[in-house]
Amino acid sequence: MPKPGRSVRIVLFASAREAVGAAALERAVPERGVSVETLLRELAREYPPLAPILRASRFVRNGEYVVGRRGRVRRGDEFAIHPPYGGG
Repeated sequence: MPKPGRSVRIVLFASAREAVGAAALERAVPERGVSVETLLRELAREYPPLAPILRASRFVRNGEYVVGRRGRVRRGDEFAIHPPYGGG
């Protein structure tokens, strides 16, 4: 279990939640953080059913959409994975 303040909270929606089997994950990150691309690659490797979902998903870091999978995720951040979903 990551120590408080040393992790990022990953919130999963719809099919991403089903692929992982949880609504949220905590992941320890280095002090300098980790690139969005690296985080996604690690998640896809750890949860293979999630890999194809990530290719079509949108990502939100601390309430702001991530553009082009650029940027870093740092300790204390909330990173949300929003796969395509419909509803009414």
